[in-house]
Amino acid sequence: MRKELRIAFTLYRGNPHSGGQGVYTAFLTRELAALGHHVEVFSGPPYPELDPRVVLRRLPGLDLLREPDPFRFPRLSEYHSIGDLLEVGLMSTGAFPDPKGFGWRLRRHIDELRTDFDVVHDNQSLNWTLARLARSGMPVLASIHHPITVDRRLALEAATSVKARVGLHRFYSFIPMQVSVARELPRILTVSTSSAGDLARELGIDRRRVAVVPIGVDTDLYAPQPDIARERGLVCTTASADVPLKGLRYLIEAISLLPDTRLIIMGPHQNSTELPLLIARFGLQERVTVTGALSREEMVSIYARASVAVVPSLYEGFSLPAVEAMSCAVPLVASRGGALPEVVGDAGAMTTPGSVRSLAEAIEAVLASGPVALERGLYARERAIARFSWRSTALATQGYYRELLGSSE
Repeated sequence: MRKELRIAFTLYRGNPHSGGQGVYTAFLTRELAALGHHVEVFSGPPYPELDPRVVLRRLPGLDLLREPDPFRFPRLSEYHSIGDLLEVGLMSTGAFPDPKGFGWRLRRHIDELRTDFDVVHDNQSLNWTLARLARSGMPVLASIHHPITVDRRLALEAATSVKARVGLHRFYSFIPMQVSVARELPRILTVSTSSAGDLARELGIDRRRVAVVPIGVDTDLYAPQPDIARERGLVCTTASADVPLKGLRYLIEAISLLPDTRLIIMGPHQNSTELPLLIARFGLQERVTVTGALSREEMVSIYARASVAVVPSLYEGFSLPAVEAMSCAVPLVASRGGALPEVVGDAGAMTTPGSVRSLAEAIEAVLASGPVALERGLYARERAIARFSWRSTALATQGYYRELLGSSE
């Protein structure tokens, strides 16, 4: 078997500054290229930021959810295909159009994918084009970081009206497609043992076809900054307010119980409908800062200033923010949701998911422990370096590519 592989990596959106898909794509493809493989990324907008050795193949669409005007209706001059019309039609009914729209655009390249590449690796788009490729004998695998059905269930549980629940069912109408495609693919990669079990249970995927490949962190970038002093009482998080699964509302309420604390929420929240209301409800306008989109270097600077980082999620298939905080040696508080105990181990304080009191007590205990918390932060960095490197992720992923190719010969 040839040492160098031709890899087509597909994802429906690759925002490098929001969500894990763009980060996963950028670092995994960089390390695959470093191993000597030829990698081309087929992506819809927003596009990932890639290593110069990796080819970016833009599949431009209407980008209907772009900032600062999400759920926009395009100008007539922007329509170029039937697929564009169908994508707007989906959005008009309240559905999330990106996975299906990306699949329609990817289908134009289906012959090229069959003939010019050895393997196709999809990152969570799970569209019908991938199923067609797999049926034709093309080696196809997909990464699923956690079952999207969990997001839907938690969002429905948090909905306060029949209208909201109906809207959520429409928004998540792409799930049956993704479940069907995931069941057809010969190999699924996921990021934790917890997530592997959840995929088998939630999506009906044969557990024997699910392989665990933990993702990594750039430990050179996400590193302690000894020249930056930690600020007493400063708490940071990257959780999203409009995704109930991330548990931000519980953290904000916990901060309201700790008068000597301040909270920095990292990430883009310009169009959040809930976050300003949450902050105002607890009178925290002077103690909570929402940063907007940040570079990785800016995030590292905030981690260096913080006395504690918090991951309050109700569920995580892995949690890159937890590993990034660990790599920066910032004392960590995390919930026991999903795979977080598996990821954090004994390197952070663990809390009950959805419990305000548990979060507040854990944060208070870390802030009060002083040097002990800092020592635990250094231990967390050692754990991150030992267990979560992108090179290890790439080597394991490469092994599953070769397994697929061997079974197809």
